[in-house]
Amino acid sequence: MLYGIAAALAALFLAAVLAALLRALALRLGAVERRRGRVVALLGGPAVVVATVLVAGAGDWTGVAPLGPAAGRLLVAGVGVGALGLVADLRAVPLAVRAAVVTAAAALTVPFGELGLPVGIVAVGWIVLVAHAFTSLDHADGVMGTVAVVTAFALSGCAAAEVMDGLATLLSVLAAALTGFLMHGWPPARIVPGRCGGLFAGFVLASAAVLVHAGREAGPGVGAVFALTVVATADAALVLVSRRRAGRPLLRGACDHLGHRLRHLGVTAPGAAVLVGATGFAGALVGLLIDLGWVGAWAALWVAGGAAVMVLVLLRVPAYGAGFLGKPQAGAHLRVRNR
Repeated sequence: MLYGIAAALAALFLAAVLAALLRALALRLGAVERRRGRVVALLGGPAVVVATVLVAGAGDWTGVAPLGPAAGRLLVAGVGVGALGLVADLRAVPLAVRAAVVTAAAALTVPFGELGLPVGIVAVGWIVLVAHAFTSLDHADGVMGTVAVVTAFALSGCAAAEVMDGLATLLSVLAAALTGFLMHGWPPARIVPGRCGGLFAGFVLASAAVLVHAGREAGPGVGAVFALTVVATADAALVLVSRRRAGRPLLRGACDHLGHRLRHLGVTAPGAAVLVGATGFAGALVGLLIDLGWVGAWAALWVAGGAAVMVLVLLRVPAYGAGFLGKPQAGAHLRVRNR
């Protein structure tokens, strides 16, 4: 208990300090992007990665809180994915290359022995999709970090219930590091997680969800995993359907995500982060309750229904009109990323 509190405080403090230092470095290097007329630093992701690795690694190295083989592999693979994201924040990396690297990392973490080859392959593909969906959640200040925090806390509870103490520790440390980052990333953000933070958090969370539920029955396992990641899934569905209906290229960035449409409805930036975060909390809570056996897998159907209604309602909000939220403007030292 005492170590858990100390580890959480250490990760929170370390991430907050690193985010402040990396913000100054990002502004000097020109690793920035423009959001609604503001220039924000892109290097928030490394702060989360380094804080998580140092605190979780220290617990494992000292033997106070050993991660174990599965969580250890997950952390190492997550660092590789985060490094890929950092490169993508600083220079263009084709989507095919990013997907290939994340696929290889996911293959190292998926327990094929428990799932079997066919289900394991599906799990790898799902991890790749969720990891990239979390990068898309970084379309508005505070959204990705808030959703990732509540998901990490819920998953740590799931892992603890399954007596996977190493994985529970890793997820708790990740949640604390994300909270420390949000001290600088809350609207109006001074630094954002970028692809590094989005890929790292999404990959670790998706892989952890697979590890926790690998030995469970198919119904409760799939229901819990879906509920835990419902926000990323809903945002991806909203964007894909919207762009398809508008005849736009699916991979061309636009202001058509959850946060963008909420802002268009008059919701403030902090309000959008709170609303999306509350949705993620509701889904994560249902996932945790399914995992604990307090509700049946049928509860995930309510989550799916709510997500479908949300997507259908937000599809009616215009997203591609001239001047909608203002288009990102590129400059000599401004990076504009496709979402």
